[in-house]
Amino acid sequence: MPAVPPYSGLTPDAVLDALASAGFAGDGRLLALNSYENRVYQVWLEAEETPNSSASVVAKFYRPARWTDAQILEEHAFTLELVEREIPVVAPLEENGETLHRFGGFRFAVFPRRGGRTPELEDRKTLEWIGRFVGRIHAVGATRPFAERPAVDIESFGREPRDWLLAHDFIPRDLLDAWKSAVDLALACVARSYERAGEVRALRLHGDCHAGNVLWTDEGPHFVDFDDCRNGPAIQDLWMLLSGDRASMTRQLADILSGYEDFHEFDPRELHLLEALRTLRLIHYSAWLARRWDDPAFPAAFPWFNTQRYWQDRILELKEQIALMDEAPLALT
Repeated sequence: MPAVPPYSGLTPDAVLDALASAGFAGDGRLLALNSYENRVYQVWLEAEETPNSSASVVAKFYRPARWTDAQILEEHAFTLELVEREIPVVAPLEENGETLHRFGGFRFAVFPRRGGRTPELEDRKTLEWIGRFVGRIHAVGATRPFAERPAVDIESFGREPRDWLLAHDFIPRDLLDAWKSAVDLALACVARSYERAGEVRALRLHGDCHAGNVLWTDEGPHFVDFDDCRNGPAIQDLWMLLSGDRASMTRQLADILSGYEDFHEFDPRELHLLEALRTLRLIHYSAWLARRWDDPAFPAAFPWFNTQRYWQDRILELKEQIALMDEAPLALT
C-alpha cells in the first residue's frame, strides 16, 4: 500500500481551524506560500478578535516526523533570544506562553508577517550590512550550543545521504559505479578539508543562510526561516552568500567580513571548509529530494529530479567540487 502523503489532511478548513484553536481567528482568507519542506500559509485575521494581530500572520505546519518537539522548541528559543537582543529575525508569536501548537495530527507555529525583497548581493554595502547582522547572530550563537538540534557535519550531510540513496536504488544502474566513485572521492576530499581546517569552533547557526532567507527593506535586512538551524562552523552561514569566480567570491567575502567582524571574530582556518560544505550540501540535496518523493508536491515542483540527465549532471558537479577542494582556499587580504 502506498504511503499516505504527509499533508493530505491539511485542507484550507483544517488550516483555519488549527489557527483558531491557537487563538488566531482567521477571516476565511489564506494563501499558500512557496515552501516544500513544510507547508506555509499567509492567513488573514479578524483583527478585532486577535489583539496581537496585524492584517495577517504566517502559519508554518512542520513536516511530520522530521524534528522532535524539543528540536522545534530549541529553534523557537534561539530566534526569540535573537529578538531580545534586537537582532532582526522573525520569531514565532507566543499565545498563552506557547509557540508550538498542535491540531489534527499536525504541529505548527504562527509568525508575524514581514515583507521584503531579495537583497542586492552585488552591492558591497549590502554585503557589509548583512555581514554585520550575521556577526551579531553568531555572537549570540556562540554563547552555548544547541542541546537537541544536530550539527552540520560529514556524517549527516554526506555519508548518511549517500548511503540512503544507494540503499533505496535512486541512482540509475548504468551510472551507479560512476556516481559512487565520484561521491566517495568527494567525501574523502571533504574529510581532508576538515583535517586542514583543524579544530574549528561550532556555534548555533541559521544553517540555511542564502539570499532567499534574507528579506530586505529600506531599514535593512531581516532573517527568516530558521528551520535548518544547527551547530556548525561560522562559514556555513557565509558561503551561500558568495557567487561567481574566485576573485568575485574573495571580494564578496571581504565585504561581508568587514561588517561581520565588528561583532564576532572569524577564524580564517574555516576557509578550508567553504567548498567542502558546498559539496556536502549538494549530496544532501539529492537525498532530500529523494526522501520527499512520496509527497505529491515534489514531483510536481521538481520534474527534472531522478532523470538520467539529473544524475549525469551530479557526477560532473561532484568532479568539479573535487577539483575545487584540491585548490588553495580563498585568501583574506
